[in-house]
Amino acid sequence: IMMYKVALSVLITFCVCMSNNSCQGFSLHTSKTAAHRTSMMSASNSDGVVYDEPSKLLVSSFHQISLASDPEAKLRLILASQSPRRTEILEMMGLGGRFTASPSPLDEEKLQIELSQQEISPSDYARTLAERKAHAYAAEALEITNGVALIIGSDTIVDLDGHIMEKPTDEKVAHSMLSSLSGNWHQVHTGVAVYAVGASASSNEPQLMFSFTDTAKVKFASLTDRDIKAYIDTREPFDKAGSYGIQGIGGQLVESISGDFFTVMGLPMHRLSRELTDVIKNLDL
Repeated sequence: IMMYKVALSVLITFCVCMSNNSCQGFSLHTSKTAAHRTSMMSASNSDGVVYDEPSKLLVSSFHQISLASDPEAKLRLILASQSPRRTEILEMMGLGGRFTASPSPLDEEKLQIELSQQEISPSDYARTLAERKAHAYAAEALEITNGVALIIGSDTIVDLDGHIMEKPTDEKVAHSMLSSLSGNWHQVHTGVAVYAVGASASSNEPQLMFSFTDTAKVKFASLTDRDIKAYIDTREPFDKAGSYGIQGIGGQLVESISGDFFTVMGLPMHRLSRELTDVIKNLDL
């Protein structure tokens, strides 16, 4: 009862102070600037949402991307890749029906040999492959007469202590890769590049709009030889860098991951969303 009376007394005192706009022991500032009030409101919000900034993600720009079937398209998206995983990621982003996919004409094997003879980091290696894939496709797409086409190129590699792992050429190579990854951390680098071409672009040549490499760290479980052979028998490893696919059966081999899951799968969804949004904002459509 005594605690109740004390609390009631404090409440009454506070209400009186509020009605007088001043009180010893309370500091009431009724003439705060609008900016300060906004700051105070933002500070009091716990949802982490910023309400007074333009959109940063592609989900807010879908209306600016034309349907792939539209002959009068102002903005086309083209994925220069035959990877079903990258196609799946774009569809998961909500871009189904708003892009086309076909392989880049780049002689990838020749470029890989060329890069292997240079002193280049695994991260730059992935980004360079992505740029060259997108540029090779863009150079053949200059006949686009209306609108702008954004050509997306990408490449994913596995990096074990600086050693680059591409796709395995046979079962022996796949077994060697998986044995090396077993029980260890490794990095997965996915390079992404986007070129712009078309009548509405500011140049007749393909323009590099952005390129980057996103990296994730992956920890493999300790695998038995029986597990490795059984996984190889599924045939899943043979079109995947490092001989595994995290989105498929190979996900069982992964103990933990630090970074973007989609980077390991083949296309960093969040980073691509932000970068494409910035490009679209600056296009004169």
